[in-house]
Amino acid sequence: MLFQFIVFINKLSMNILQVLLVTILLFSRENQQGNRILFDGVSLDGWESVDFDGHGNIYVKEGCIIIESGHPISGIRWIKDFPETNYEVSLEAKRVQGSDFFCGMTFPVKDSFLTLVLGGWGGSVIGLSCIDGYDAANNFTGDIFGFASNIWYPVRIKVTDEKIEAWIDDYRIVDFTINDYDLSVRWEMESSIPFGIATYNTTGALRNISLKMITE
Repeated sequence: MLFQFIVFINKLSMNILQVLLVTILLFSRENQQGNRILFDGVSLDGWESVDFDGHGNIYVKEGCIIIESGHPISGIRWIKDFPETNYEVSLEAKRVQGSDFFCGMTFPVKDSFLTLVLGGWGGSVIGLSCIDGYDAANNFTGDIFGFASNIWYPVRIKVTDEKIEAWIDDYRIVDFTINDYDLSVRWEMESSIPFGIATYNTTGALRNISLKMITE
């Protein structure tokens, strides 16, 4: 009995030590890079599942957020404070299963909102929804990108008062000057504001989500 108790205490101590080490590493990385970590790799702290009709399960597995396929939409929404402009968001995303968008990132632009679509309309459309009421498949930010399943794609989006830019790895996919365009989201994405990530008939995975303020 004493031996079992000692083993239990040792396991408990190791678990506490692991949590402390992860916390220290995350804190150190935030300080070094000036980033705010939005996903700690072990919990959904700061996030909530969006109550889309027919949504799939949301959970953490092996350091990733898994957004299971919905019928048609599943997603998560950030419930803590989030800036309206002059910020960058970076993350890694992959399509686990399915053939439509595996990362529909809704984000604020001052007093408006947009969605960056990755892999929509059958799997390859990218761009911003909506510009003057036109979604990514029907406005000038739309393009085609060949996504493979089970491949991690580094994604970064930069929002300032004047421009919105986005990259997949080092390839810039969006270079949009706001001017006097009307910015909005499709009605399906309204539940994701101010900042959220959704999938469409597709299971997606996310990791390494961080936020950095632009001070220059």
